[in-house]
Amino acid sequence: MSVAQTLPLIVATPLFGAAVLVGAGRRLPRYAAEMLGCLFAAGAAALALYASAATPSSTARPVEWLGGWRPHGGASVGIVLVGDRIGLGLAALVSLLALAALAYAWRYFAEPPRRHAGSFPALVLLFQAGMCGFSLTGDLFNAFVFFELMGVVAYALTGYRVEEARAVQGALVFALVNSLGAYTTLLGIGLLYARTGELGLAQIGSALDAHPGGPDALVIASFVLVVTGLLVKAAAVPFHFWLADAHAVAPTPVCMLLSGVMVELGLYGTARVYWTVFAGPGGIPAPAAHRALLALGVLTAVLGAVMCWQQRHLKRLLAYSTIAHTGMFLVGLATLTPEGLGGVALYVLAHAGVKAALFACVGILLDRFGSVDELQLHGKGRELRWAGVLFGVGGLALAGLPPFGTALGKAVIEEAAGGWATALCVLVSAATGGAVLRAGARVFLGLGPVPESAATESRPADAAAAEETTGKEEEPETRGGRLSRIPDSMLIVPTALLAAALAVGLDPALRTGIGRAADAFTDHAGYLTAVLYGRAAEPASTPPPHWTMAGVLWGLLATALATALALSAVRRPGRREPTRWATPLRRLHSGHVGDYVAWFLAGITLLAALIV
Repeated sequence: MSVAQTLPLIVATPLFGAAVLVGAGRRLPRYAAEMLGCLFAAGAAALALYASAATPSSTARPVEWLGGWRPHGGASVGIVLVGDRIGLGLAALVSLLALAALAYAWRYFAEPPRRHAGSFPALVLLFQAGMCGFSLTGDLFNAFVFFELMGVVAYALTGYRVEEARAVQGALVFALVNSLGAYTTLLGIGLLYARTGELGLAQIGSALDAHPGGPDALVIASFVLVVTGLLVKAAAVPFHFWLADAHAVAPTPVCMLLSGVMVELGLYGTARVYWTVFAGPGGIPAPAAHRALLALGVLTAVLGAVMCWQQRHLKRLLAYSTIAHTGMFLVGLATLTPEGLGGVALYVLAHAGVKAALFACVGILLDRFGSVDELQLHGKGRELRWAGVLFGVGGLALAGLPPFGTALGKAVIEEAAGGWATALCVLVSAATGGAVLRAGARVFLGLGPVPESAATESRPADAAAAEETTGKEEEPETRGGRLSRIPDSMLIVPTALLAAALAVGLDPALRTGIGRAADAFTDHAGYLTAVLYGRAAEPASTPPPHWTMAGVLWGLLATALATALALSAVRRPGRREPTRWATPLRRLHSGHVGDYVAWFLAGITLLAALIV
């Protein structure tokens, strides 16, 4: 079987697994349903890894036209899957993280209703199938279909504990904001179809290239609308408001997927659409795309870091750190160079493992103590020694400690973007990593003054909002209530994820492969030639991502700064209310859907202004 022929199987395997679990899951015992879920997720991961390894070179693009509907003379009506190394690598990452989430959730939830043992693993497999399909498709409309399949399943997973009002509210906010993004994307696709009569990425790019001279209003509008929907999924400011609300209520295994890969897929989609469709002479000029991505990236990184430092709800803290790092990824993409993209790819690989491991540790705290409040958990984590070690290592990796892959990706982005980007990345990494280390020092080491008793804490006027933002008295997610003993699977999974993040920074072959894959990904003409005419084209070669002395030193500085911030914070009593200067930012994140819709519209306007 050729590499191209494996591409449909990467998507079909989890889809078939979900169908099996929906049908046979009604008669299977719980352990069998969960075992089948892991096997199907592992099968898709194995296929993606095989396809990536068997691809002749990092610049090759295996292409599979479904149903044999191949193009003739550059024209086609078929649906195509394209397996370049970046797409295949992302499909492999998605599948491995889905497997990790299912392994972490082994007999995790309360016993499901009778005849519904396969519900959760089936939803995860559907989520995996949507993400893999989005990573590999070469058709813009099918990218939308796969992305919305992923989104609809994500809504259901976020509100999985449907008996809790907050879970339903968080899922509704998630659904409404992301649905608006879907509508804008679909409208943008419609405009592109009206202009070109095509839906394939390569075909649209070729049609736009046939009319050089810069974009007109319709092309600009289509770019803004399509990218808006993708940036909503990526949680870029000001489209980010849904993320923390969803993470606060979603089950821990779902948070591992949302922060680990779903947000990154929005960034991947933005990069894919730009370089295959709009990077040619008839698309968006590079200075305009650079200006838009850079401005949104800086805004996202700064706001995410500030909000992350202000949190005491551990899930929200990690959610805002994801937003902050999304900003750094956008800064890397804004360079519009293979070097910047290679740094982002390395960073995404390592960040997925680190962030999923941190959420896994927070899940252990929630299911052991019934809380994710940093102050209420003060000193309670001393008995969870290995979980505390993992949480601390995750915080250091998030801060950019060499030789973790997060440090390497950050260093490559800093070098590609220029001197000012170094200061931004160091400060954002220090703030997010420092927030995690601060929480870990209080929870697992018991450092700092003991907070007042929860009984004596003054209750704000908006009691419901206070409960949602502090994380006190949360319901454990595991069956049987609070855990008396932490299952081995809940510790093995984050250990493996952090080890993988470390391996990303240490494997020279991976760095070289990503560098060559980034060269091919940013080769607009090469993609069009490979998909439409079946001819391989060798792109210009650039130096692969690598460690530099400056990158190591800046990573050590960010880690030292994060540690200093954490130690300085724990010496003072923990704040039960946000600092006065941060109150306006907290009020922006009101939880009211109407406010978020207003900011969504403001974001479209801002993006259009930056492009024009």
